Formats: sequence, structure tokens, C-alpha cells
Amino acid sequence: MSDTILIRDHGTWVEITLNRPERLNSFTEEMHHALRGAIEAARDAGARAILLTGAGRGFCAGQDLGDRDPRKMDGPPDLGNTVRTFYAPLVNLIRSLNFPVICAVNGVAAGAGANIALACDMVLAAQSAKFIQSFSKVGLIPDTGGSWHLPQLLGEARAKGLAFTAEPLSAQKAEDWGLIWKALPDDALMDEARALAEKLANGPTLGLGLTKQTIQAAATDTLADHLELEAEAMKTCGESADYAEGVASFLEKRAPVFKGE
Repeated sequence: MSDTILIRDHGTWVEITLNRPERLNSFTEEMHHALRGAIEAARDAGARAILLTGAGRGFCAGQDLGDRDPRKMDGPPDLGNTVRTFYAPLVNLIRSLNFPVICAVNGVAAGAGANIALACDMVLAAQSAKFIQSFSKVGLIPDTGGSWHLPQLLGEARAKGLAFTAEPLSAQKAEDWGLIWKALPDDALMDEARALAEKLANGPTLGLGLTKQTIQAAATDTLADHLELEAEAMKTCGESADYAEGVASFLEKRAPVFKGE
């Protein structure tokens, strides 16, 4: 396994740490392969939640530009191929998982790093963290789903403002604007993120996974189509062991024991 990521198995959930702190955890091809492999391995092993964070003083500074420096290449890089080969599959993988993915942003999240965080289901950030759509500084567009997630979450005006100016957005303002779930004191971030991952992983993850997929589908569904999607999801949930356990535990006034099935 590559040392560009660290993996900690907590039983029902997996903690994955981006581990190039000397480069603010910026992405290389090696780290892309390692991260996707770790996520797929966690999924295939039956994990019921993933917590993603970064080592050192930053979460992720996006692409390591040293790997895409035109001065060191025979011609301009094909950044479209980079997106298609690495960033788009990563975002699609995170969004496709039928369980929660939590991101703990422990420091700066810039460029693709910011947008990987936004692809996750719940984002917690340290008060000192900043989100920066840094693409315009090098003549690029917000990729890694940024040009989709930003207007979906913030509206067109704020999305364009962040993308055009590359101004840092504080964790607190990101929470106030509805971009992330919570901004937390730096020293409380990881404890709360791990507690959340533990709680969700031991919850009714079949229903949580369907909740994730139905909410994501709302961006493109018509109301009529979405109501039918809800009906199908509720049918699946109603037939699940988790629903039976949830009702029984409620009526018996005890804590439920969910199995994600």
C-alpha cells in the first residue's frame, strides 16, 4: 500500500488520511490510485461509513502542479484527461457509495481538495480551515465537481464570486452559507468527526444509503419522478431488518441494534 494515504480500520467504519503533509496533501497519480483503492477496499469489505481527513496542517491543496508543469513537458498537459481519469471517477465513487462519507477538513482545502470535500456527504471543518476555489489563479475552471456543487449548494452568485476571485472562505462562513455541516474548534474536530462516523456506521445504513441517493437525485429529478423514487426507496426500507428493529426497539423502549440490512 502506498504511504501517500493512511488507513485505520475501526470495525464498522474506516478512517482514511491523505498523507503528503509536506505538500499539503496535494494529489499525485500515486495518491489518486491509493485513495480510490482504499475506498473501494472499504466498500468491498462491508464498511458502513468512511471518514476522510488530511495529515499535517492542511486537508488538501488539490493537484500537485509539479506534475502538470508545462515547462517540464513536451507540450501542454491534457487536463481533460486528468479530470476524466482521476478526479471524476473519485467524485463518482464517493457519491455512489451506499453509506455515509464524512470529511474532516483540518486545514486549507484548495482547488480539487475543496471540491473533494464537497463531494462527501457531511463536512466538518476546523475553525482555522479555509475553502479556496483557487483555479482562477492558474487560468482554470473549478473541476472535481466544483462547478456543479457550488451553485447547487450556494446559488449562482456566490458560486461565481468564489470561482472568479479565489478568495478564501472561512470555515465559519462556509457553515453559515450552508456549504458544510459544521465548523468546530480545531482541537475538537477529530473527536467529533470520529464520533459521528461511529454513530452513523452503527445506524440504519441501508436507509442512510437510500437517503443519500434520493437527496442526490433531487438535483435533476422532476417532482413526479422523485416521488416515485421515494416510494421505491420506502418499499425497500420497509422490508428491511433495520426497520423491523427500529420499530421494535421504539416500542420496547430500548436502544436499537442496526445491521445495515
